[in-house]
Amino acid sequence: QVQLVESGGGLVQPGGSLRLSCVASGFTFSRYRMNWYRQAPGKERELVAEITSDGAITNYADSVKGRFTISRDNAKNTVYLQMNSLKAEDTAVYFCKVLLGFKDYWGQGTQVTVSS
Repeated sequence: QVQLVESGGGLVQPGGSLRLSCVASGFTFSRYRMNWYRQAPGKERELVAEITSDGAITNYADSVKGRFTISRDNAKNTVYLQMNSLKAEDTAVYFCKVLLGFKDYWGQGTQVTVSS
């Protein structure tokens, strides 16, 4: 079955960095676009970044451009989100997602808290 397992979240001070990982299984990872989303308390889930199957094309939300970098290692079935210059408003649960056919599959999420 399809599984997405995120890790790497935690508590970090403003201006700090974290790298999130999402390990995928149950499908041919190298064939699919991958996405990172986040959901802050009381807010809707929003797309943060996405990357094509070969890693050649990436897109970012305006709020994270220049600070976050999405990448992938198809040999390890893993997608990453490097987050630099973190701000309090980046505090959220971060999820990876893949669309297979007509169905979205989500990981369980990893909490990122930016606070001094």
